[in-house]
Amino acid sequence: MLDAVLARFVERCPVAVMAHLALQRAIPAEFVDAVFAAHAGQQYTRELLFSTVVDLMALVAVGLRPSLHAAAREARAAGTLGVSVQALYDKVNRTEPAVLRALVRDSAARLAPVAAALRAPGAPAPWLPGYRVRVLDGNHLPATEKRLAPLRATRGAALPGLALVVYDPELDLVVDLVAGEDAHAQEPTYVPPLLAAAAPGELWLGDRNFATRGVVHALSARGAALLVREHATRLRPAPAGERRCVGRGASGVVYEQPVACPPPAAAPGAPALRLRRVEVELDAPLESGETVLRLLTTLPAGDADAVAVAALYRRRWTVEGLSQRLERVLHGEVHSLGRPRAALLAFSAAVVAYNALAVVQAAVESRAAAEPVPVSLYQVAHTVREHYRGLVVAVAAGVWAAYDRQPPAALAASLRELAAHVRLEAFRKHPRGAGGPRQPKGYVPQAELQHVSTARVLAEHKRQRRQQGP
Repeated sequence: MLDAVLARFVERCPVAVMAHLALQRAIPAEFVDAVFAAHAGQQYTRELLFSTVVDLMALVAVGLRPSLHAAAREARAAGTLGVSVQALYDKVNRTEPAVLRALVRDSAARLAPVAAALRAPGAPAPWLPGYRVRVLDGNHLPATEKRLAPLRATRGAALPGLALVVYDPELDLVVDLVAGEDAHAQEPTYVPPLLAAAAPGELWLGDRNFATRGVVHALSARGAALLVREHATRLRPAPAGERRCVGRGASGVVYEQPVACPPPAAAPGAPALRLRRVEVELDAPLESGETVLRLLTTLPAGDADAVAVAALYRRRWTVEGLSQRLERVLHGEVHSLGRPRAALLAFSAAVVAYNALAVVQAAVESRAAAEPVPVSLYQVAHTVREHYRGLVVAVAAGVWAAYDRQPPAALAASLRELAAHVRLEAFRKHPRGAGGPRQPKGYVPQAELQHVSTARVLAEHKRQRRQQGP
């Protein structure tokens, strides 16, 4: 009887079934609690499991509940949350960044073999043969509501933090994340843990915020290649040869010049690192008015010539919309969560949900390998929101056990079988046309341009209370 119920869901809304399988593979309860036990430094588990917290936050991230408070109240009414709402918020507000990183990184590692198995033989060619591409990007969380008393006296917008993500564009997965509580900290401040995980055979792409001596030398020491946009003041490589024209790319004339990168201040005696500077004299200026794009790379010329390097970086711009997709498709930016760790937990849950939906999208697209049909992730998420609640209520947990035991290749095959029931036309992506140049915003009040770091405001408030004494 239970199999018949699941079969009806497979016929009517297979995408919701696929999403449940992907989420179960990414964040099963035992795995989430093991991650918490291994990486939590100060918190502990007594009555509230971390897997329960993640489940509730995932409901908010996918859009199945409007807020964490609403999810908690419904869970308490159903008897699945055995603590008070305040106890739940206490745990959410104290979730450590190390736990968030392990949750995203290890859940992505569970999904990566499934996503790789779903790549059809006719899938797009790798970005650069012989390399695993990693796109490094920073995302500042938007301002939250000023529900915390220390924030009410501030005039500017309250920023709860930032997150650095490492994105695999070929698998469409966020494979690593570092959560930063101080929104005013420079992005390179939080980079070292990510660089420590770099490996030979990887190519790291980043914008000019990551063009520092520390980043360049750290990746080189790990055996990974680098391609970044040159910063005007941070790196300052010294010319080590003549600048020569090597051809023409899609956006302009390409030049190349060897340069030397001095060692970072932490290692003054280290030798300079040889880099290639690739310059593109653009046919049309950028929005900032720049007419020359300068890139730095450690890629050997035999693996990618200067024109290919310029094309690679141009391609990086196509995946910069990851944060926009997270904002448009999911609900990782919960404005009512003002404390940094709570806001970062919501964002991390949205990243995990994004990875699960990306696997579903890959399964649907692999079904149409003979006649490629680009699938809209927005439509996938919308369908999941419509049917997921009924699916979880109607189908008992034991029915999913057979899928949970499947190895990655078998689960990928099951997802393909489920994708055979999907009406592709209902999920077809309809990209918008070019919007043209941006119009100037005109006058913006100075108060709207100001912002404060929530973490710094709370730290200062705590310091003042300590000085005042009991």
